[in-house]
Amino acid sequence: MNTLLLSLALLGAQAAPATPAPDKSFSGLAAGAAPRVEIAWNRLYDYDEIHAHLDRLVALYPQFLSMQVIGHSVENREMRVYTLTNPATGAHDTKPAMWVDGNIHGNEVQGGEAVVYVAWYLLENYGAVPRVTELVDGATFYLCPMLNPDGRASWFRDAHNASSSRSGRQPFDDDGDGLYDEDGSDDLDGDGSITQMRKYTPGVGNLRLNPDDPRLMDPVPPNERGVRGDWTMLGSEGFDNDGDGRNNEDAVGGYDMNRAWPSGWQPEWIQGGAGPYPLYWPETRCVARFWIAHPNIAGVQSYHNAGGMILRGPGYEAFGEYPRDDVAVYDELGRDGEAMLPYYRYMIIWKDLYSVFGGSVTYAYESLGVISFTNELWNTDQMFGDRAEQNSGRGANHKFDDRLLMGAGFTPWRKFNHPLYGEVEIGGFKKDVGRVPPSFLIEEMTHRNALFAIRHAEAMPKVSIVSTVVSDLGGGLSAIDVEFRNERIIPTRTARAAQKGIGKPDLFTLEGAGIEVLAGGFRTDRFRPERLDFAEREPAALRSERGIPGRGEVRVRWIVRGRGDATVRWQGEKARAVSAPVKLP
Repeated sequence: MNTLLLSLALLGAQAAPATPAPDKSFSGLAAGAAPRVEIAWNRLYDYDEIHAHLDRLVALYPQFLSMQVIGHSVENREMRVYTLTNPATGAHDTKPAMWVDGNIHGNEVQGGEAVVYVAWYLLENYGAVPRVTELVDGATFYLCPMLNPDGRASWFRDAHNASSSRSGRQPFDDDGDGLYDEDGSDDLDGDGSITQMRKYTPGVGNLRLNPDDPRLMDPVPPNERGVRGDWTMLGSEGFDNDGDGRNNEDAVGGYDMNRAWPSGWQPEWIQGGAGPYPLYWPETRCVARFWIAHPNIAGVQSYHNAGGMILRGPGYEAFGEYPRDDVAVYDELGRDGEAMLPYYRYMIIWKDLYSVFGGSVTYAYESLGVISFTNELWNTDQMFGDRAEQNSGRGANHKFDDRLLMGAGFTPWRKFNHPLYGEVEIGGFKKDVGRVPPSFLIEEMTHRNALFAIRHAEAMPKVSIVSTVVSDLGGGLSAIDVEFRNERIIPTRTARAAQKGIGKPDLFTLEGAGIEVLAGGFRTDRFRPERLDFAEREPAALRSERGIPGRGEVRVRWIVRGRGDATVRWQGEKARAVSAPVKLP
């Protein structure tokens, strides 16, 4: 009996399948997976916590992630950039780089979380997901989680509404009275949010309570019977602190760091918030210096909120159109983004939104020749899957709050004795309602938008040498034909860079100790090698403003005299250099 049981046990052990090795990635498939660094993606983090998350990643992955301080904000907060790459495969500045930033507007807080997610996702999946491994080995990410750290810190610390604390914190005279920041909003009821004030004015108001939901007020339409409403809206809660007859017209700051970049910059009377000159504020200035010092940056992603938009330039109509070849790149990535980000729309800033002079991503493309996007994170269309509910007007926020947040997002109207208006009621949505997604949708938002930036990074140029062919021309002469290919969507030099001479041209070289290069040029017909665009001088080092197109080839022919070993090479600013040996018999 014991022998039989032992035989059955052995048979069962032999028949049982081997236990699969655990999946060490956390790519988005949840079964049996756990990240090495746990970050709760269902909440938002202040300035110190954002850096703490990234510093934890630096501590765990020091071989891939490092940090540098590139400047300081108006209130002396560190402007940090985290560099993510595999230094074992080359220095960070020898690889194409993706710049990702968030929070250029202080209240657009979830951009910071999206930047952290990019780093977290890449590091958690390196070595387990081949595409991630290839990307970290072959590219660099420069990550700036908070371009406006002062505005973000204030939004978390102080009472605000969804749209305030957009500016930085340098004093600014919004109302032109010679005083600075003297009349901001006041948190009269002490709930940590700046909501609204309304007053009961029977028979002389312009609003009436909604019969189905008294939290809402409906405008009374013009009529010939003289019917008026019983309520008047008084704006956001606060006092007339400076006694000029207006409430809350001069809060801290009041400028816009996304109107302060050199490309298309206009003075204050044309573009409000632009400041006295481009890059006036230290936060923008240190980022521009970093960009210029790192010509390997081949893609830029800036995270804002809200509205569910994937935006590209131009920012204003008078600029004209972007070159057709670059538009094709933008369109392909934009369409990918629409597929990856439900309810988001790929849009041109001036044409589909409004005019913006001096924007950061338009500067990145128009002045530096880099394909650049702004994503406006979160879209209220995502609140309900039912289109009827999405389009149910201004009551949609209330329905969502009632059904999915149990009413937590709305401060009920309550009475307050105002020194000017007398008895009023204060209430409305809290500061993290409207522009910021609810906690249970933050992770979806950060994942989708981070993966769009990673998709953009995968499109950065990657050059290979497809073939080298040596032909004997007789008389001691040889022809060397080389085909260079860009395997990715983004060209090694955008059409904008080529047109304006931005940066250095691509360089195609041939060198060898026993070889004299007599002539060289770019082939204009792949089937007719004799058709060449010859270089007038320095034929061994051919320069090209056009570079290598996306998913395209460049063919080069050199006419040489001599024998022995040689090397052909391509190098450019936006991709890793490549070379191949050539032997002339």
